[in-house]
Amino acid sequence: MADKITIGRILRLLAISAKMDLVWLLRDTKYAILGIAGDMVNNVATVSGVFLIASRFGGIGGMSADEVMFMMAYSTLVTGIFIMFGAGNSIHISRIIGRGQLEHLFIQPLPLGVQLMTRGFNPFTGGGNLVVGTALMALAVNRLGLVITLWWIAQLIAYLITTMVIIIARSYLVSSMAFYAPAAAEEISSTAIDGTWFMSTFPLSGMPKYIQFPMLTILPEGLMAWFPALCLLGKPPLNLTAYYPMFFALAISLAASYIFKKGLRHYVQKGSNRYLSHGFRR
Repeated sequence: MADKITIGRILRLLAISAKMDLVWLLRDTKYAILGIAGDMVNNVATVSGVFLIASRFGGIGGMSADEVMFMMAYSTLVTGIFIMFGAGNSIHISRIIGRGQLEHLFIQPLPLGVQLMTRGFNPFTGGGNLVVGTALMALAVNRLGLVITLWWIAQLIAYLITTMVIIIARSYLVSSMAFYAPAAAEEISSTAIDGTWFMSTFPLSGMPKYIQFPMLTILPEGLMAWFPALCLLGKPPLNLTAYYPMFFALAISLAASYIFKKGLRHYVQKGSNRYLSHGFRR
């Protein structure tokens, strides 16, 4: 019988992951620090390139260099949260599905959702980008002269949560293909998420609407940083409501939940062909 799941139990499970992360940091400090530094350098290099372009040309598409810096700070915060709360198999769920490893989770005395939610939390080795993003955000806010209120901070937190929901829901939506084609779709979530990072760090301001609208609907890269950043600056683009990202997050979450559950039922009934004699990885 599984224990009753409470907020306290979830916090204790997160604490176990955090303890394991700390043990790795203390036991293998040199390589842990190299990994942390590598993540930070990679992210700073990505966002600084766009900012330097904006500085050289006095802005991008009507956004000033400081506004672009604000957008880059938001993007770095998203990256930091993504890495700290488990950028591994819990979000890249197609890996677990494609490798026929869901059974490893089924035998645990915890609901599947709780296991996926609490594994991979690494605040000690994965929090570097969150620190960088916070520093960049403070610098951008100071340069823009924004008035920070509790309501503005609440909006920032709400947009960050919304962005993470969109990233995870999109990953689970495309990962459902792995229930039916495990070998071909094992890394499909990585492809979807990596594409998000590559395309979401450039401002869409100034681009034609036939590019902007698909980036807010079919390929929601514009919702990863550009749209939320402009909303936080009081400039929602394209005459859309500032709550549009929340509506999109709800819609894609419902779609992902329905399709993922349908794929999971197929998996439970049919199993993974990797356990068969003609499977890709037996």
